[in-house]
Amino acid sequence: MIEKKKWLQWLGGLLMLAAGILYSCGNQQSEEFVIPDPISSECEETQGGTKAGAEQETVFVHVCGAVNAPGVYELPAGSRYQDAVQAAGGFSGEADSTYLNLATVISDGEQLAVPTVQEAASRREGGPRPAEDDGRVDLNQAGKEELMTLPGIGEVRAEAILSYRNAHGPFSSVEELMKVSGIKASTFEKIKEKVKVGSSDG
Repeated sequence: MIEKKKWLQWLGGLLMLAAGILYSCGNQQSEEFVIPDPISSECEETQGGTKAGAEQETVFVHVCGAVNAPGVYELPAGSRYQDAVQAAGGFSGEADSTYLNLATVISDGEQLAVPTVQEAASRREGGPRPAEDDGRVDLNQAGKEELMTLPGIGEVRAEAILSYRNAHGPFSSVEELMKVSGIKASTFEKIKEKVKVGSSDG
């Protein structure tokens, strides 16, 4: 009876030992079977690709007007107007090369129109007055386009003002504007605070 009890104890110990070995092997296999983490390598490739793409980034610009070879050109990002003009064959003979700020950085999809000398002169004459002006329109210097910015002054009345100025010389006062054909008292009241009389040469 005693031997049978010892034999059962020995068998129980053997089973526990076997169970412990199996459990230990199972944990070891689980620890060894680890799925590699691909995040770091993918990030490195992505970052590398982004950097490479940034270095090769380009912009497209449509160069037209007074250049020798108008067209759409692909230039490196950060290029300036001067680079675009050179890509388009340079200024043509009638171009005003001083009108544009050639140091301006090109935006993607931009259209760069180079004016001729005549076009640039027309823009300077009829364009808005310099920023340092008080905002009023000078009756003795304004072109038709600038006169048309006044309330109640359309193309016909603007041309009438220019005709009067050409026929009678520079305006001596703002009130003289009412002598212009088509400029009535109601119209004058709307614009008298928006106009001034300066020198005729400017």
